[in-house]
Amino acid sequence: MSGATPTEQISSWLASLDAVISRGDADGAAALFHETSYWRDLVSFTWNITTAESRVAIRDMIAGAVIPAKPSRWRLEGQGSLVEGAIEGWIRFETSIAQGYGHLRLIDGKAFTLLTTMTELKGFEEPKGAQREKGVEHGIYPGRKSWLERRREEEAELGISKQPYVVIVGGGQGAIALGARLKRLNVPTIIVEKNERPGDSWRKRYKSLCLHDVVWYDHLPYLPFPDHWPVYSPKDKIGDWLEMYTRVMELNYWASTECKSARFDAAKKEWVVEVMRNGKPITLRPKQLVLATGMSAVPNMPAVPGMETFKGDLHHSNRHPGPDAYGDKKAVVIGSNNSAHDIAAALWEVGADVTMIQRSSTHVSRSETLFELGTSKLYSEEAVNAGITTEKADLIFASIPYALLAQRQKPIYVKMRERDAAFYERLRKAGFLLDFGDDESGLFMKYVRRGSGYYIDVGASELVAEGKIKLKSGVEVSRIKEHTIAFSDGSELPADLIVFATGYGSMNGWAAELISQEVADRVGKCWGLGSNTRKDPGPWEGELRNMWKPTHQEALWFHGGNLHQSRHYSLYLALQLKARYEGMATPVYGLQEVHHLS
Repeated sequence: MSGATPTEQISSWLASLDAVISRGDADGAAALFHETSYWRDLVSFTWNITTAESRVAIRDMIAGAVIPAKPSRWRLEGQGSLVEGAIEGWIRFETSIAQGYGHLRLIDGKAFTLLTTMTELKGFEEPKGAQREKGVEHGIYPGRKSWLERRREEEAELGISKQPYVVIVGGGQGAIALGARLKRLNVPTIIVEKNERPGDSWRKRYKSLCLHDVVWYDHLPYLPFPDHWPVYSPKDKIGDWLEMYTRVMELNYWASTECKSARFDAAKKEWVVEVMRNGKPITLRPKQLVLATGMSAVPNMPAVPGMETFKGDLHHSNRHPGPDAYGDKKAVVIGSNNSAHDIAAALWEVGADVTMIQRSSTHVSRSETLFELGTSKLYSEEAVNAGITTEKADLIFASIPYALLAQRQKPIYVKMRERDAAFYERLRKAGFLLDFGDDESGLFMKYVRRGSGYYIDVGASELVAEGKIKLKSGVEVSRIKEHTIAFSDGSELPADLIVFATGYGSMNGWAAELISQEVADRVGKCWGLGSNTRKDPGPWEGELRNMWKPTHQEALWFHGGNLHQSRHYSLYLALQLKARYEGMATPVYGLQEVHHLS
């Protein structure tokens, strides 16, 4: 199409795709893609979150999932543009049951990447805008109920005389975001949370905790933070926001409720979920169970010989109360990632003698540099002013297949090394073991591959570099004694406080505790891409394992991640649950195989 504009090229390509798919020609459709190309589908055709990588895989997905969905009305939204050698544009389409939105990249007339996402189910659209509820029953008649009376009636009945369709275990930001979407879709849902109030999972963490991601990255669905909200949110402020959000979004949030067990009744196609609510046992029987305990569900607490003999305080970072009681103590923090640095810095601030134990290398990004080089193009005030909404930013990011992401991240960290060379040199001189990931792709790839191994520096690294936080690196803890810790190099340190900032296990570990080891093994490892890097064993998966999509256990789902992921992917999980609630056919294409159990 020599001389054609980007808009004309995309429109022509979409017309060709529509034509070949309409006549059921999978080979003809696949021919519109490069040999090396990627079609990432978020539920719209596959009822799954999956990426077809290569023309052959795309051809199979077209034949197995796209053609049966009867897509039509492929069209460009707005104008095409030339970006970094590719023709790009936003597209709309629909299937027999849903509306879709996506993003296309063409190189030399053929597709290199295609993102397709489901946005809503036909006939079950969210009541918004002109379709919003009236909120009042006009007229005068006996028995008319106010909004408050109807709301209290719903709260009194759901889970008692009426069963929820969905139970979400865990009441943090992931559960709340998903609960809000299900509420808008009129899917009866209960969120079960053992803490006393929404937001307590943040409030009860160490007092210095702030989000390390910027505010533009962290909005919840429907209600963005106000425009005066701080760039980095303090934990208690986030806790209050989450509590407010559950109220105004009218979520059925069962606080002070601990989930004791769950089992799937295959005959009745429902879960039997035993909970203890305010000290009273209740049995819930939802059709769908979502584990939204996040990436901080099951603490990794090493079993070190002699732990039981220690005379001081010893706990995992998830139970750390804060620094105030330890101002004149000798504190040892085992670990060197985000929590370890935050806790060590807070202890130093109150006068504790702090030593950080770094067992293996850690990636460190300065917060300002990470924002400027890695985040600001999509999530910043400048991005908003340029017309990049939160939703648009999420989709731009989602349009890059994981298989390409590491290579695209590497230049960011080359610049970061150059910009912060003096900072990194000071850390190395202090003995800190630095890395930029197994393949030099940096922080975000470590996050999606393993969920650990990094620190976003908000000040603690300077304390390490200056020796104010003492450092012992490249060693393991061999034994804990009454008043000391012994290490693999034969040395010992005195300690009054030991904090194990040693991270968390796979989310299916919580499934093992709550349901059974058999079910946890059937589902397999959660999180990671199969990159064959440390803590992310191969083979290559192409998407995060088991997240926001069907698993090998019927009616069991996993929801988690940071605020960005909780916001974005909650839409696709909610649509999958809504479709099942309405009895729609949801044939899953490309269910991931299980290669690892934990």
